[in-house]
Amino acid sequence: MKQLKPVLAGLVIGLLIGMALGVNIGREKPLLSNPFEKETIADRVKRLGSETLEKGGKALEQGGKALEKTGQSLQGK
Repeated sequence: MKQLKPVLAGLVIGLLIGMALGVNIGREKPLLSNPFEKETIADRVKRLGSETLEKGGKALEQGGKALEKTGQSLQGK
């Protein structure tokens, strides 16, 4: 019974630390940052803007490649 208390305490502490680290991993933040910190509007806008810009660039590149293929096939005819 005396050994049960430290084992349970260790499990509870390990669980809490693991959950905090897991939240940070899920939010793609540094491991030792505050997991309960709310993302500011400015940070969120920056992140979403850069993601949108990246996706738009990829779409534009794919569209350009498709146009190039179409142009090459029309030149061959």
